[in-house]
Amino acid sequence: MADSGFASLPPHHPQCLGCGPDNPAGLQLSVYRDGDEVFTDLAFDARHRGAPGLAHGGAISAACDDLFGFVLYVVEEIAVTRTLTVEYRAPVPLGQRHRITARLHHRDGRRLHLEAAGVGDDGVTRFTAQALFIVVDIDHFSDHGTEHDVHAMFTQHPLRTREGG
Repeated sequence: MADSGFASLPPHHPQCLGCGPDNPAGLQLSVYRDGDEVFTDLAFDARHRGAPGLAHGGAISAACDDLFGFVLYVVEEIAVTRTLTVEYRAPVPLGQRHRITARLHHRDGRRLHLEAAGVGDDGVTRFTAQALFIVVDIDHFSDHGTEHDVHAMFTQHPLRTREGG
């Protein structure tokens, strides 16, 4: 579990595939902020199985993509994934906890370049990820959800303002 000194971040929404507590098929990530980084501690389980005893690459990439969504709270932007690249460096055993950490690497206008790494309790970096997110206006989502859902997720979220300011 995360140290108590870190800010716990609320899920994107209750049914989110990555962090939604009400999604029984989801990863149910608990995410924390540590300065300009976000992290989660995750042990992939039998629902995430790929090869015998190992996590599926799609579950790993879903965890990285969702965690990148929490970096958006840190940079205070609404953005969408343009590209996501995961480098699988070593097999990821089921039931072994990994800390996945993500942050903004750099920004180029509307382009947010993000990076993440998944490190097991044994200190082995088993995967890394890079993503390009594109900053969009809230209207980008107007055709894909109810006005209430869009408004709640992006304008009323408690982390839309910088901590301490």
